[in-house]
Amino acid sequence: MTPVTDCQPTANAAELLALDHQLSKRYIELDPSGYFLIYLDRGQGLICAKHFTNVINDKGLACDPATGKPLPTRAKAERSHTQIYTGRTAKELCMALFENKSVPCPLTYLDHAAYLGREFVRAEIALISGKAYVQD
Repeated sequence: MTPVTDCQPTANAAELLALDHQLSKRYIELDPSGYFLIYLDRGQGLICAKHFTNVINDKGLACDPATGKPLPTRAKAERSHTQIYTGRTAKELCMALFENKSVPCPLTYLDHAAYLGREFVRAEIALISGKAYVQD
């Protein structure tokens, strides 16, 4: 077995960033259990994730469960969230979401869970560094 110290880097930061942008453009099936809006509460030092319910129509669009109308992708929709999850770190937030046995997990798809984990890490880095965070 080759020691880890013998590994040679195969990509630079620009290549990895380009790959990340390319992968962000792929089609993903929307989770019928809802979606999250992730933001930072810098005053409290928290990563926050508001959960919203939705239904998926026959065209694969996320729709408001009350009206059946597709949710806007660019404009802000005035909707009430079902829950707010918070954590000081990505790990703490993931534990609140996935390991709290008193509340059902608000996700159906594993790829959605993986996406949230990646976003929570990005949000944690932004919180620590003071840089802006924009959800992907």
